Formats: sequence, structure tokens, C-alpha cells
Amino acid sequence: MILQVFILILGFVMLVKGADWFVEGAAGIAKKMGIPQLIIGLTIVAMGTSMPEAAVSITAALDGNAGITVGNIVGSNILNILIILGITAVITNVAVQKSTLYCEIPFMTGITVLLLIFGVTGNSITFAEGVVFWVLFLLFLGYLFVMAKRGQEQEEEAEAKDLPVWKCLVFMVLGGLLVVKGSDFAVSGASEIARFFGMSDRLIGLTIVALGTSLPELVTSVTAARKGNAGIAIGNIVGSNIFNILFVIGTTALICVVPFEQKFMIDTGIAILCGVLLWLGTVKHKELRRPCGIVMLVCYAGYLGYLLAV
Repeated sequence: MILQVFILILGFVMLVKGADWFVEGAAGIAKKMGIPQLIIGLTIVAMGTSMPEAAVSITAALDGNAGITVGNIVGSNILNILIILGITAVITNVAVQKSTLYCEIPFMTGITVLLLIFGVTGNSITFAEGVVFWVLFLLFLGYLFVMAKRGQEQEEEAEAKDLPVWKCLVFMVLGGLLVVKGSDFAVSGASEIARFFGMSDRLIGLTIVALGTSLPELVTSVTAARKGNAGIAIGNIVGSNIFNILFVIGTTALICVVPFEQKFMIDTGIAILCGVLLWLGTVKHKELRRPCGIVMLVCYAGYLGYLLAV
């Protein structure tokens, strides 16, 4: 049992560090090619923070544990909003971009509703539904590029490091390997722990795996808040949640049918309510303030209590 916990923790460490190296290497190469920093931030960095979720979900699907996929993604999305933005808002007020408020948050909530509709019609996410998610994903990428060209989004707070090309490639390769192997360890450790305690794939995905794969977002947002750059937090979290559903679940569904348990209806419904809460908490003042952050943390405590009770 102790060995499985060690494997799980090691897997999460490898996922976080691997994603960090991959993003740094990819951003360095993009800079060498003259790709604007804003576009790097909106695409490579956003996808990089979703790499742990993607690696874990796709690995689980290939191993025949696709039941972890929906729990991992829905759990991560709930945790991203209630815990990460909740903690960030308690530390400092978090500004929200106009486009995030009126376009990206409603879009995130809308595709979560779509996930629920897909899930309840057949209790699974099928290949065709995976294709729909991928089409929406490509449309979202197009939207990001248009927004970047118009200069309506805030630039990432950190410029890409000016690294030699060979070092960028080494970072990308090592980062990719760490993510892949880390996902193997995380899924293996989580599955063994779940079996030991008699926990379902759903519960382990919604809690332990969701927390582990959300570590990059947590570290990024809290660090940004402490440095006085919290304005990027909401856009990053919303973007990550969109990537999680469209790219991760979409890609997993193209590999195999993704089971959608009846209990996921409640979890997905809560994820939808999280999007509504985030919008209501920011629409008046155009920022997320401490009272709403406290409400978010209390809501997650209640949700965790519900998970442990059922």
C-alpha cells in the first residue's frame, strides 16, 4: 500500500515537471520561429497545463480504465473553479477580461451541458461525439487566434526564455516522456489504492486524480496571485477547463467508448453550476472578490462531503 502511494505521488511529480519542461521547450521553439508570445500563451501553455489530464485519461482508456476519464475531467474542472479560483480570490481580487466574461465562461458552461447531454444519451461518450468535441476544439482554437490578432487578451506575465534550439528540443522530449510515464504511474497507483479501499473509479477520478492533474493550474494561479498578476488566473482556468472537455474527452472518445456512469450526471451538473457561479461572481464588478472565493471553497467542502457520503 505504501508503495502504491509512493508511485502515485511520483507520478504526479513527473506529470507536473514534465508538463513544465514541455511547455518551456515548446514556447522556446515558438519564439525562435517568430510566433507571438500571446499566441504561445493561449495555445501551447494552455494545452500544456491540460497535458496531465490528457495523459492520465488517454492512458487509462488504453488500459481499459476509461471510467476514470470523465471523473478525472469533471473533477478537475470543478476543482479548478472552486478550489483554485477560490483560493486565488481569497488571496487577492481577480480581474476578468471582458471576452472571458461574455464569451469563454458561457462557452465553457455550454460545452459542459453538451457533455451531460452526450453522457445521458447512451451512458457513454461515443466516437461520433468525440468528433463533435474535436470540431468545437478546432473552432475554439480559431477563436483564440482571432482574439490574439485583435490584441484583446492580456499577454502572459512571463516571456518565453531565450533558449538554444537543442535545449528546447531536449526539454520537449524529456517533458513528454515524463508526462507519459508519470501518467502510467498515476493511473496505476490510483487504481491500486482504489481497489485497496474498495473505492470506485468515479470517486478516485473525481478526487485524487483530479487534484493531482490540477497541480499545474493550482501552482500557476496561486503564484500569479502572490506576485500581483492574478488577472491572468480566470482566463487560464477557463481555457484549461475548455481544453479538458473538448481535447481530452474528445481525444479519448476517438480511441474508445468512454463510459458515463449515472452518478456522473450529478457531478457534471455541479460542474455546470460552477460555471454559473463563476459568471455570477464576476459579472457585477468584472472581478472575482474574496466573498465569492469563500463561497467557492465552502461549496467544494460540501461537494467533497457528498462524494464521501455516497
